[in-house]
Amino acid sequence: MKLGICNETFQDWPFEKAFAHAAELGYAGIEFAPFTIHKNAYEISAETRELVRRQIDDAGLETIGLHWLLAFTEGYYLTSPDADVRRKTTEYFCELARLCRDLGGGVMVLGSPQQRNLLPGVSHDQGLQYAADVLRGACEVFADCGVLLAVEPLSPNEGDFLLTADAGSQLVDLVDSPNCRLHLDVKAMSSEGTPIDEIIRAHADKLVHFHANDANMRGPGMGDIDFVPILKALQDVEYDGWVCVEVFDYDPGVEALARESIEYLQRLLQ
Repeated sequence: MKLGICNETFQDWPFEKAFAHAAELGYAGIEFAPFTIHKNAYEISAETRELVRRQIDDAGLETIGLHWLLAFTEGYYLTSPDADVRRKTTEYFCELARLCRDLGGGVMVLGSPQQRNLLPGVSHDQGLQYAADVLRGACEVFADCGVLLAVEPLSPNEGDFLLTADAGSQLVDLVDSPNCRLHLDVKAMSSEGTPIDEIIRAHADKLVHFHANDANMRGPGMGDIDFVPILKALQDVEYDGWVCVEVFDYDPGVEALARESIEYLQRLLQ
């Protein structure tokens, strides 16, 4: 397992400062929210992509990939009954795959609840079919770019679509592509009635990416969730991907969030 951190954790820090600080703390990789570069991926020039990748390399870090894929965008929707909206969403995912590749990343985490929640009159089963239609259309480009799309189940606090790991796995099965797999997030899994380590073991065959955080929306070790059984389950299933810190409550401050999270994970892994 390799430890990374999501770049929006650093708020308004310049990229070079954020990357250098992450590396100094011991993180090996950076995961990007595309909106921190530009809210429209089509507007991120080749020159900007090259510059950001060089900044990552200069800090001695790896690019993990992208998350918050559709945040702050307009006109895209994963579960829309409108075929034209779904087509445009597929095309945007293709552009995000190219951005991910250009930055040196290999995984795209599909959360973005505001662009996937069920619209009026759309059932969950229909939403699954619409989402599968969107993702299947982009899988050839995912493969060409060497990128995996990782479906992220979220909690009921964030939406009404894909609220369990089982539901996320169901969408992965519908897409039926080696480039569409499953992402698991500790905060989201904490909303399920099943122990988190059991969820990990049950879905190990599809798992390609992992977010470490607490139900209190801060970093691992900054709340009540015990990561000992979680990390043991990841080790037991021989998970060798990224464990990436993602937070939503920034009140402790950038330095405390980044430092305390990795110190806790490193202490447990040692």
